[in-house]
Amino acid sequence: MELHQKDLGTLFEQLGLASDAESIDAFFASHSLAHDTRLVDAPFWTPSQSAFLSQQMREDAEWAPLVDELNARLHED
Repeated sequence: MELHQKDLGTLFEQLGLASDAESIDAFFASHSLAHDTRLVDAPFWTPSQSAFLSQQMREDAEWAPLVDELNARLHED
């Protein structure tokens, strides 16, 4: 069995988003969240993206560290 190293690019792929470095940078440049907005409540997620993120955080699943990183980056000032 081959193990793949997960990073923000692979998380973006999992979410169905463009995953190259330029697209990820553009995503963070154009998306941010207020400090009192939960990641899963962001208006830019589809219902399935939100459900995936919620499940990963709730279950502390394999993607949880990257979901935490995504959350932190979207909440930066």
